[in-house]
Amino acid sequence: MAHPRFTGGRTLGTGIGLRVPHYDHILSEKPAVDWFEIISENYMVRGGRPLAVLDTILDKYQVVQHGVGLYPGSAGGPDMDHLRRLKELIKRTKTPWISDHLCWGSVDGSMSHDLLPLPYTFEAAKKTAENLRITQDFLEIPLAMENVSSYAEFNDDEMTEWEFLSEIVETADVGILLDVNNIYVSSVNHGFDPMDYVNFIPPDRVAQIHIAGHSRYQRFIIDTHDHPVIDPVWNLYARAIERCGPTATLLEWDASIPSFEEVWSEAKKSENWRDWLINGKGEADAES
Repeated sequence: MAHPRFTGGRTLGTGIGLRVPHYDHILSEKPAVDWFEIISENYMVRGGRPLAVLDTILDKYQVVQHGVGLYPGSAGGPDMDHLRRLKELIKRTKTPWISDHLCWGSVDGSMSHDLLPLPYTFEAAKKTAENLRITQDFLEIPLAMENVSSYAEFNDDEMTEWEFLSEIVETADVGILLDVNNIYVSSVNHGFDPMDYVNFIPPDRVAQIHIAGHSRYQRFIIDTHDHPVIDPVWNLYARAIERCGPTATLLEWDASIPSFEEVWSEAKKSENWRDWLINGKGEADAES
């Protein structure tokens, strides 16, 4: 059974990111999108066109906030000024939950502006969970943490990434934004079975799922969000839906952004998978 604070994700359906190249199309055509995801930090401003567009979008669509600036694994604790500004935006959007990345990225108040992976140690899990409890209590809204893609490992790791994620969300009493593309990327880079990851995470904590494309280089694959979703990632998505039930699904496409129609068509493939897995109808064909 889904955790009661995240049951909204079971009915929210399919979404895409609200991106500048698509503003005009969305405003003029009013496409039948279930919901949009915004990068919170892009709208934590005083005025300007992005905020004006957001207000217009909010009149018609559900918006869910996704952030890149919490850095819950940072030793210095939450940035309270950032949280105050974030809470203002939450009141504006009425997002059902807020998500960010399970990472660190600040030292002595200086931000790296990158999503840096954490060492998978009990000490890091304890500190991160403590920061997340403070954050969730201050924001007064359910919080979901996303697994990041990684390209290096720590020698002092004491557990797997999926054990680390599960330890933190249970201790902090927060949810999971399960990014199945990030799982695939990290599995190729580090040589583990991605199904082990999907099969381990607590399904009642999963509020939302991200799907995306990536780029392959000589030694690594990188989470670039600039290609269609590949079959192995769809297979991970299918397994996640089998375990979690119908869950709010978001296609990320943030670079080399094609037309709105192409992005939305790719996102809607997730509906074929959900119909096939949950209702026994439709065809989960990633090529259709």
